[in-house]
Amino acid sequence: MQIPNFPESNHPLVKSLFHKSDQELINLFGQYPDAGRYFTAIFCRYSPIVYTLIMHSARSPVQADYLFAMTWKHIYYQVGGVNLEATEPDAPAMTLQNWLINMTAYCINETELPPTESIHYSLKTTSPPLWCYVEQSLDQLPPMLRLIVLMAQTFHWSETRIAAYLQAEGEGISPNEVANFLQEGYRMLEEKLPADIRAIYLGENFLQPVSA
Repeated sequence: MQIPNFPESNHPLVKSLFHKSDQELINLFGQYPDAGRYFTAIFCRYSPIVYTLIMHSARSPVQADYLFAMTWKHIYYQVGGVNLEATEPDAPAMTLQNWLINMTAYCINETELPPTESIHYSLKTTSPPLWCYVEQSLDQLPPMLRLIVLMAQTFHWSETRIAAYLQAEGEGISPNEVANFLQEGYRMLEEKLPADIRAIYLGENFLQPVSA
């Protein structure tokens, strides 16, 4: 298994943060929750170390990619509270690299990996930072739209099959209505993504002033 290359490392919004210290990136990530580039910059800086640790513990490349993404999802929810400053006068300051190694070891030991054939995640099509922000956006969708988008994207169900499932659950929704719901769901999903994440991963122009 080779360490994957992530094109977002070369995006101007990410490259502009290369001079920031780890603690500065963590602080900016906490201060600007509507911006995704700070977490993406942390990911680009440390993804080789995390992937190297993971690829020695997974049985297959598909499982390694899935565990890699799940580990970064765990990191996403935890890293905002990391303080790299020494808490005791004589204690050595913690490094982000050591913290990430500990988080990766935790995820390797605690994550129950599904069989390879049941993993639908593809690292080539969805980088972990994009996955984190898409999931965050999904959580903000109305329940019906979220369910329909998940059935279409995760299970690759057709509009007809989704409509049949919903009708069996007591929802009088036709395949045409499912198609309309899907379009609305995708529109809202994209709209709720941070503007800089849309710029980095979807190629949109970033019009907001860079805050830091």
